[in-house]
Amino acid sequence: MAEKLLEMTDIVKTYNIAGEDQVVLNHIDFDVERGEFVSILGPSGSGKSTMMNIIGCLDVPTSGRYILHGKEIANMDQIELAHIRNKEIGFIFQSFQLLKRNTILENVELPLIYSKIPTRERHERAREMLERMGLGNKLDFYPNQLSGGQQQRVAISRAVVTQPSILLADEPTGALDQKTGQQVMELFAELNEEGRTIIMITHDKHIAAHAKRIVKILDGVMSEGVTEDA
Repeated sequence: MAEKLLEMTDIVKTYNIAGEDQVVLNHIDFDVERGEFVSILGPSGSGKSTMMNIIGCLDVPTSGRYILHGKEIANMDQIELAHIRNKEIGFIFQSFQLLKRNTILENVELPLIYSKIPTRERHERAREMLERMGLGNKLDFYPNQLSGGQQQRVAISRAVVTQPSILLADEPTGALDQKTGQQVMELFAELNEEGRTIIMITHDKHIAAHAKRIVKILDGVMSEGVTEDA
């Protein structure tokens, strides 16, 4: 029986805007098993970014249950949530979020510093990851010396280096041309084949189609079985 890595039950998220409660997520149930590659597909304003923030423990639901890797998220304080974000979730963003004044090796080492990994091991793990991404000859380069695709590979390296339970990717090809975006999606497929669990947030049905399972979100309501013209 497959292991449920993430379980969301009856998730509601509301924001108070001008004195009125606006429902952004409307009674969502969402499970992810270990080793899945899932796309959450929806247009701007559909609730997918709010969904990503809750999955990534950057925000909390107004009501409902969220269990990640057997842990009840609602029972955690800010220190515990920060630990979850560092150890359990690898974030990959459209804008890469690399530190411009740090080399790419230093960028990949950052989450290992937060995890208090010893210096020598930290260097070795970051170097191995960048070599795996085809960037072993650019360890001392800075982000602005790299192409967009190379920067996204650095961002993926940083996300994977802590060996998180989930890779959470927010529009990971949004800043890339079509060819480079395709290369990034092929890399995701490789990582998934190695057993990595990936949740990808996107508005693009062609990008979503690279996942093994697609979930659609619209007006805060989630549904499975997306058609070709979704």
